[in-house]
Amino acid sequence: MSTTSEVVALLERGVREMKFFPAEAAGGTAYLKSLSGPLPQARFCPTGGIGPASAPDYLALPNVACVGGSWMLPQDVVTARDWGRAETLAREAAALSAGVTCR
Repeated sequence: MSTTSEVVALLERGVREMKFFPAEAAGGTAYLKSLSGPLPQARFCPTGGIGPASAPDYLALPNVACVGGSWMLPQDVVTARDWGRAETLAREAAALSAGVTCR
């Protein structure tokens, strides 16, 4: 979903958690902040253009449950079967939410 109309239509169908894609191109954290007031029941998993530098800003929003992105497990790591690097990247991604209270 990437428009307010889509969010409202999903809420009317009982869907409360939804993917927000493409997050950065569709307004990023500012857009999600603008939805949190009038639509507090909606929760999002933003993906698209998010990286380790911007993920904490998303995770700090009250209407964001998680973030996603290929930066967490790039194709070259999988192709190389570099499971040590995969573990390091997973730990780094998990650490981005440190201090963020689960909602």
